[in-house]
Amino acid sequence: MPDPRPLVIVKTGDTLQDLRAQRGDFEQWVAEGLGLTRLPLVVLDPRRGDRLPAPGKIAGAVVTGSHAMVSHRVDWSEATAGWLARGVAQGTPLLGICFGHQLLAHALGGTADDHPQGLEIGTVDVALTPAAAQDALFGGLPANFPAHVIHRQSALRLPEGAVCLAGSAREANHAFRAGDCAWGVQFHPEFDADAMRGYIDAMAAELPDAAALRHRVAPTPHATSLLARFGRLVEAREAQAPGAS
Repeated sequence: MPDPRPLVIVKTGDTLQDLRAQRGDFEQWVAEGLGLTRLPLVVLDPRRGDRLPAPGKIAGAVVTGSHAMVSHRVDWSEATAGWLARGVAQGTPLLGICFGHQLLAHALGGTADDHPQGLEIGTVDVALTPAAAQDALFGGLPANFPAHVIHRQSALRLPEGAVCLAGSAREANHAFRAGDCAWGVQFHPEFDADAMRGYIDAMAAELPDAAALRHRVAPTPHATSLLARFGRLVEAREAQAPGAS
């Protein structure tokens, strides 16, 4: 029987140098959260010229966060956006995180750009929309839960036909689904409390309320669970694919 298709982590950025030295980088955090047991995992970095495989050759993909900006329209980012659009069209399971969330929205005709209120950072309360109750990824989560965030840009306008799944007092589009199995989340399910505090500490000079933000950092088990949920969803779909052993 053929080998199972891999799940790809599309690495679009690097975490802060100090965090990277102590705790690894975004792709390690995502891999730990996915908890895959049946599928091989491949990390590809389009910034360095890695070629992304045809969507039909993979079981699914996670697009990481980045310190890059979708609105800058750099070549590797635009090429990755085109690849995401093809993946959605072919029904490939996709999960975009922060930059990946914004890039997915842009790829499908939405708008990603600077949030009018500027930087959002810290642990925030996310509220699910009614549509989330029937969603394959979000279904079963509580109506409200904390999540870690850091972003200057947002998916300001979702693509036509996309379903908003979560928002907050500041961010209307914290999560959405496009098609049957492509999701974007503005918050960071791969962050733990130490990672969140690391970002607050690194940016304290530009945060008038850094001490209060640090104090409010809390565990985010429901947000974190989305990675494992996505991993199980991809593994289940791959087990049912034609030719699967």
